[in-house]
Amino acid sequence: QVQLVESGGALVQTGGSLRLSCAPSGRTSSIYAMGWFRQTPGKEREFVAAIRWSGGSTAYADSVKGRFTVSGDNAKNMVYLQMNNLKSEDTAVYYCAAQRKDYRAYDCWGQGTQVTVSS
Repeated sequence: QVQLVESGGALVQTGGSLRLSCAPSGRTSSIYAMGWFRQTPGKEREFVAAIRWSGGSTAYADSVKGRFTVSGDNAKNMVYLQMNNLKSEDTAVYYCAAQRKDYRAYDCWGQGTQVTVSS
């Protein structure tokens, strides 16, 4: 199993920046990819960004392309989501997730961290 702990959520003004961190622990050798998702009340959880654990290829939702950057540090077992030019619609609880090898979906989730963007 893989345990995930997010941090870095905060209240920030429109146009500001924030960096979220995710610390995977446990069987990290089983990780295939790490993802960031977000959810607002009454809406389904949506994909934000992902990074291959080895190799570093990335993917982004159209809504965050050019503003968010996902990165990883395998040596430190950390994944980051750098968020720039934040908008009010970015307000959500952000979750870190891990997709393990031989699994087709993200099956390990963190507890979430709140990001609030105010104008």
